[in-house]
Formats: sequence, structure tokens, C-alpha cells
Amino acid sequence: MSELIVSVSGIRGITGDSLTPQNIVKYASAFTEYCRKKSGKKKIRIAVGRDGRLNGDIPEDIIISVLRMSGADVINIGVAPTPTVQMATEDLKCSGGISITASHNPQIWNGMKFLNPDGTFLNDIQIEELIKISVKGVFNYQNLKNTGGLTYNDSMSGYHIRKVLNLKILNINKIRKRKFRVVVDAVNSSGSYIVPELLEKLGCKVIRLHCDGSGIFPHTPEPIPENLTSLSKSVIKNKADMGIAVDPDADRLVLITEKGKPFGEENTITMAVNHVLRIQSGSGKNVTVNLSTTRSVENVALKFKSEVFRSPVGEINVVNEMKRRRSLIGGEGSGGIIYPELHYGRDSLAGIALVLNELSDSEKSLSEYRSGLPVYYIYKSKIENIKDPDKVLKKIREKYSMGNNNVKINTDDGLKLDFQDHWIHLRKSNTEPIIRIITEADSAKEAVMINKKITAEISELF
Repeated sequence: MSELIVSVSGIRGITGDSLTPQNIVKYASAFTEYCRKKSGKKKIRIAVGRDGRLNGDIPEDIIISVLRMSGADVINIGVAPTPTVQMATEDLKCSGGISITASHNPQIWNGMKFLNPDGTFLNDIQIEELIKISVKGVFNYQNLKNTGGLTYNDSMSGYHIRKVLNLKILNINKIRKRKFRVVVDAVNSSGSYIVPELLEKLGCKVIRLHCDGSGIFPHTPEPIPENLTSLSKSVIKNKADMGIAVDPDADRLVLITEKGKPFGEENTITMAVNHVLRIQSGSGKNVTVNLSTTRSVENVALKFKSEVFRSPVGEINVVNEMKRRRSLIGGEGSGGIIYPELHYGRDSLAGIALVLNELSDSEKSLSEYRSGLPVYYIYKSKIENIKDPDKVLKKIREKYSMGNNNVKINTDDGLKLDFQDHWIHLRKSNTEPIIRIITEADSAKEAVMINKKITAEISELF
């Protein structure tokens, strides 16, 4: 049996293996107790939505039943992107929310993302508190008279779209004049209807590739180049201006150029940052991204005399730093754009609108726009079966600290070594004996070479 993964992204596991009815009941019960404790109210309300993957209705039914048996009123918004669930939790004034999703994990996985009343994810301290409640196992189930009610709300997707279209930064008419042809791959999940609908309201001609809403993934759902070959081919076949891919819970946005080539998920956040800073430029207009995001964000921010701040990897870590720095925009290099004017969460719909507006303003094709961005290459690998990752990271830090003035060292999230022409980020897994290695340099060859060099140095230590 595999282990249930518990992190700041919630819980996820293999359905029927690590994600069992017992685990679902335990964490749903614990979350109700957590929300009641935090709100100070006996009667609470919790929003629930799911990413649409096949058989996702099974954990949905269990979760809703447990929440109601625990005395919570439930607002079920049905199949919806995680950002839509976040928005529902905040704007419907709930005590918390649950997005039933395993994000980009394959078909056999599912899970739960837990949300605060403001729609943000629980942070690491809050997750620890939730875990303690679940381990203690003291749950207050209610009698028939005090069980919670159930309300269905199918209006949140339309509400989400309207809020995007009402963003002050957007020039909707300019986007519509471009009449973009767009192919959409939503892996038949929660983005299947909401993404094409937004695009059509922005004046786009939409070609639906994998948007039947069946929940059956046509390919491995993580939106990385090797999984998007059918999208690339469809863009060329349909002579489209771009391809858009989202993951099952539609919080990540990945683009394919009109030539059928990957735009680069790191370039998605760079393009959005460029647009926001260009429209809202000025001193003090901060940006926040995580430590593994491309440094091209800094290059763009420099043009507008803006400052970039870095946080540990993880949406809630970026969000908390954004709030602290009052950042105009932020996100993660995996295609996760966070625009606070909409809400504090990664949101592919916000990203789509910002990217289309930026492209409309530039009057370029997507490939032409890409050629004008700073050129960097990221390479990722991992080393497995490391018994003491902390010891390894400490030794590497000591090695690069000794008399080396050419490197900036950051230990907020593992170890990041920042050099003038490249960087190395070493992150340990919280659930596996693994160190993940991310390197970025001016060329793909250099990024790979640097990655292999640091891998060899780590291998010598164990």
C-alpha cells in the first residue's frame, strides 16, 4: 500500500489504496472541527467543489456526508476549478472550503485541498494543527436535528468568469479585435467548459480538443511538453494562434505557440508580470514568485523599477509573501499566476486574460513575443534513497560558503545557490527520501551540465 501524501497542498493518494474511505472520513471530520474552532461558531458553512476526474463523485459524496454529520452546512458547487472553489469559499463567506482534487496527478489519484475562509490554502502550521485533530480522532458528530444542510450552487463558474472580465486592468475590446483562434486541452476535467466560455467571451474562436467533461484523462494530465503533443499538432492543423492547456483543477496555465512549440511554462508568469507592471508600473510595485521560478521575472521587473521577492515553493507560501510585500502580481513558474485583484490563488482564467491582453497590446504572434523575452533554461532532476537529506544540504551549504563571494545562499526552502550566470535549488521531499535538483542557466546545455555537476557532488556525500 502506498502512503497518503500530506502537505500544504492538502492530502492526496491513490484511490482505494492510500486514499480510503477511512482517510477521507478522518480528514473531513478533522477539517470540520478545525473550522469550528477557528471561527468560534457552533454552526459553520463549508464550500465543496471537485476537479471532475472520473469517479470524483465518490469522495465528494463521502466528504459532504461527513461534513453534514459533523453539523456543517455545505454549499456544493459541483465540478469546478480549484480557483473557483477558492473564490466561492471567500465570496460566499464560508468558514472554510474543500477542493476535491489531486491536481496534476494521474487518473488513479485524488485528494483534498483545504481552504481558509479567505479562500487561501492552509499554511504549514495550520496543516499541522489539522493533522493533530485528525490523529486525536475526537469528532463531534451530530444527531438528526443538528445535522448540516446541503445547498447546490451551480452559478460559481459564471461568477468567476464575470469577475475576470470585470478586472480593471483588462482592455476587453482590444482582445476581441484580435479574434484569436485557440485550441483548448482541459484533459476533460474541470476546465472543460469554463475555459472555452471565458475565451469565447473574449472574442476567441475556440477549438475544443479534450473538453468533454467526462473526467477521463486522454493523456498524463500534468501540462508539460511531453504530454501536450496532441495539442501541438492540433494548433498546427487548425492554424490556431495558440494552444492552451490546463491541469485537472485548472489552476495552472501552459501555452503552445502558433508554430506548435511550447511557449515555456516559466514564460507564462514572466509574460503576465510584464503586462501587469507595464500597465501599473512605478516604484514600489512589487512582484513575488517562488525560489524555483525563472530569473527572467527579475529582468522584466528591472525595466519597470520594480522589486522581486522570493518565497518557498508552494502556493500559500507565495501568497503570504505577496501579502507581506503588497505585490501586484505573483505566482510560480509551473504556470501558476496569482493576481490579487481577482483573488489570492493560482488561477488559469486570470492568466488567460492577462496573457491575451499582453499579446493584443504587443501586436505580435506568441512565438514572436517569446523571442523578445529573456532567454533562460531550467533543468530538473532528483536523487533518490537519501537517508539524511538535511545532512547532505548542510554539507553542500558549507562547501559553497567557504570563501566564495560569488554566490548568494538562501536556506528558506532547502538550499538555493544563486550565482551571477546561473542558480541551483536543492529541495528535500517531505514525504520521500529524495532531493530535487533544479538548475537554471543561459543555455540548455549549461543547465544540464550544472545539474549533473551538483548531482555528482551530492552523490559523493552518501
